Amino acid sequence: MVSPALDIRSASSASSDALERVLSEVAIGIRSQRRILPDVDEAVILDDISLVYVLNGSVRTPSDAGLPDTLHVGDALLVARRSLTLRIPAGTGVLVSRLRWADSAAHLSALLPDTAWIRHFDELEPAAAALAQHMGGDAAVVSDRGGDPVICRMMATTLLQSVIRAWSSIGCAPQGWPSRSNDPFLDRVVRAIDDDPGRDWSVEQMASVSALSRSVFAERFRLTFGVSPAQYVAEVRMRAARALLIDGRGVSEVSRELGYGSGEGFSRAFRRHTGMTPSAWRSRRALASA
Repeated sequence: MVSPALDIRSASSASSDALERVLSEVAIGIRSQRRILPDVDEAVILDDISLVYVLNGSVRTPSDAGLPDTLHVGDALLVARRSLTLRIPAGTGVLVSRLRWADSAAHLSALLPDTAWIRHFDELEPAAAALAQHMGGDAAVVSDRGGDPVICRMMATTLLQSVIRAWSSIGCAPQGWPSRSNDPFLDRVVRAIDDDPGRDWSVEQMASVSALSRSVFAERFRLTFGVSPAQYVAEVRMRAARALLIDGRGVSEVSRELGYGSGEGFSRAFRRHTGMTPSAWRSRRALASA
């Protein structure tokens, strides 16, 4: 018989592993990033995924946002999947980072809350808070330095990871987070597919990993995720394919790594998913990033 203490330790370890997985998958681009120090009151619209860190003073939030009326120095705010207007009084200092998910990380959006307020973020994540003090500088000053886009993206990634970790650690995350299913049997399968998307995943193999019968597994999976197990595998493979293509891997190499029998089969699957061939998608992505 497993002792309660062992169960608690096991659950804690699984939760920690799941959080590490989420943080390791964070990949973003920067739409805009600036340090705002207004001489007169200023309004900033936040949408998609945005981060705010209060450098000094205090900031007013909309009354209908489900947030505290005021954010104080050292507080952080994450806005995802919604839009709101932040009122920044004269004499206040804030860092505002407006981000976008990389294609390989877009699935993480579903795991985050619409908004998350982290009080005393500077105490929970002092290293990230110190980093925020040096972000969002004058673009005219830093634009001539080689490598700035890469460094800025890495800094913004670290800040976002730290905000997510702080939000989770203070107990604001839903029970079982970051599980997408709150079902330990399905979680086993999701982890296995994410770890090895190139495996030949039949429904029988997935049911075996879940320790459920084939029929029970297939029905429970569809009800939980809204797609069939095969559709989910295809989505994970396409997410991995986009990440590998961005890394410069060849179409044939990506095809083999993700378990497709031929480059043609992979290209057809990729086109069904994205509307274009892998080569065309990569070229379009390169132009958009230039």
